[in-house]
Amino acid sequence: MSIEINKNKCIGCGKCRDVCPGTLIALGEDRKAFIRYPRDCWGCTSCLKECPVYAISFFLGADMGGTGGRLHTEKEGDILKWITERPDGRVIVTEVDTRESNKY
Repeated sequence: MSIEINKNKCIGCGKCRDVCPGTLIALGEDRKAFIRYPRDCWGCTSCLKECPVYAISFFLGADMGGTGGRLHTEKEGDILKWITERPDGRVIVTEVDTRESNKY
């Protein structure tokens, strides 16, 4: 499991670094985030949900039951969108109302 950080999108806010439970994300001299030990990523996706510019994606490899797609999030108000981009070009969007997500 691992994440990928798009340095072209990263604004260097450090939110991903602050929420990573494994302290795997750091900011370089250019203030861009990078993952220090990709193989140690737990796959918790905390960083995806915190990134305000959607610069982080999660690789959905065979170990996750995936086929090499990528997952990222986008937020619109109270709606958190989980966006899966499949290798064949299809995009699957799952919307979660964050007001209801921890209700039970």
